[in-house]
Parts: sequence; C-alpha cells; structure tokens
Amino acid sequence: MVSTHAAGHCMANPSGADSFAVLGVRVHAVQMDGIISQMENWIARRENGHIIAVTGMHGVTEAQHDPSFKRILNEASLVIPDGYPLVVLGRRKGFDLPRRTCGSELMGSFFERTKHRGYRHFFYGGAPGVAEGLAGRFHRELDALVVGTYCPPFRALSRDEESEVSGRITKARPDVLWVGLSTPKQEKWMAQFRSRLDVPVLAGVGAAFDFHTGRVRRAPQWMGNNGLEWLFRLALEPRRLWKRYILYGSEFVFRVTLEELGLSPHRQVR
Repeated sequence: MVSTHAAGHCMANPSGADSFAVLGVRVHAVQMDGIISQMENWIARRENGHIIAVTGMHGVTEAQHDPSFKRILNEASLVIPDGYPLVVLGRRKGFDLPRRTCGSELMGSFFERTKHRGYRHFFYGGAPGVAEGLAGRFHRELDALVVGTYCPPFRALSRDEESEVSGRITKARPDVLWVGLSTPKQEKWMAQFRSRLDVPVLAGVGAAFDFHTGRVRRAPQWMGNNGLEWLFRLALEPRRLWKRYILYGSEFVFRVTLEELGLSPHRQVR
C-alpha cells in the first residue's frame, strides 16, 4: 500500500487500495474491476458509510479553495480518478491506470455486472422525474431492485426535510445509495449524512442520472478515451461549464506544474 500525507493530515485509507497524491488530495489507483469488487465486499460485510468520490481535475482544484471539501475527499473510502489528467499523473507515479473511470460508467457497470445479486439501490438527486425515470429504465432492462428515489430542492434542506429523507433512506435499507448532484455538493451531502444512514456504499456519480436517462448526451467514445470529453461537454453547456473547464482547468495545470517542480507545499507520494 502507498501511504500518503497532505498538509500534515494523515489520510485514512479504508479500501486498502494503492493511492497517490495530487495537490494534497489522495486519489486511488483503481480500475473498474477493483472498484466493483470493493463495493461488493463492503455490502457483504454490511460496513456502513463508505463514500465513493468520482473526481477529476475540477474536484481536485475545487479542493484547493475549500479545505473542508479537501478533508472530505481525503477521508473518503475511495477517490476514483475521473479524467485523463489524473490518469496521466497516476501513470507518472508508477501506477497501472489504463483508463479513467467516470461516474456514469461506474453506475452502468455495477448494475450490469451485479444484476443477479439482488442488491437494493436508492437514487438521490437529479431534476424532477429524472431519478424515477432512471429507476424505471434499470428495472426494465436489468431487473434492478430500486427501493427508493428522492429529488432534492435546489437549496439547502430544512431540518424537517433532512429528517424526512434520512428516515426514507434508512427505512428502504439500500445497499448502494447513488447520489447524482454536482461536485462538491454531492460529496458534502454524503459526508453530512453518512452517519445517519444504514447504507454500506454512498457513491457520488455527478451527471450519471442525466446520461443514463438520455437527458444529456455523452461524448463519443473516442473523445472520452483521449481526454476530450470536457471539450464536448463545454460545447454543449458553455455557460454552466466554462468556469470548471477553462478557469479551473488552467489553474489545475499551473498548480500541478509547480508541484512537479517541487515548488508546491504539498508532499509527494513516497
């Protein structure tokens, strides 16, 4: 196992997977087979509260501006490299990372590969009707057992709403709680609620709900495989995504360059 430290904070590693640090954020050197195997292990052992964060350069850069978010990532059970830059950095640190793993692919692969296991799923997030549509699709196509959905309002939940949704999820007893919000909102929500819920795995999968229901188009596979999905998504939603890809993308490159030159305060993987 590779031990990592950032800014004096010892990063727990509940998965036992090898990891590397990028700008003080621990990223696990994992691929799909290992991720699904680990999820099934947590479910089998009924170990509650394991957070999976699917993170790219946007999440790592966001963490530079928000110490609480960085702490959440570093305390997550798995931080999956979603994005070609993290894959390249992992390879440069000696890890075998053939490709990235995005949230929608993780969700689709888990449902497909475990369709005969009888796992219980809950969908939290998405625009009105999206989670319900997603549940219907996975049930029709893969006979998936979806035990509940919840579409949160576009604001902070009230205390009554927090109690209501916690009770609903706890009563449903899902094995996997899929959270489809934006970063860092979904990671903060999972960190806030993990101790209140009897759920082994909480997986933040971003826009996966929209992709799997066809609400948002995916980039062609060749673009995703060559690190160009960001360009496709920026072209579709320039107003919403320009800050993420242009400003944060440039900042990420600048910060990583300083780190590679030894001019960053973050410690490297040893």
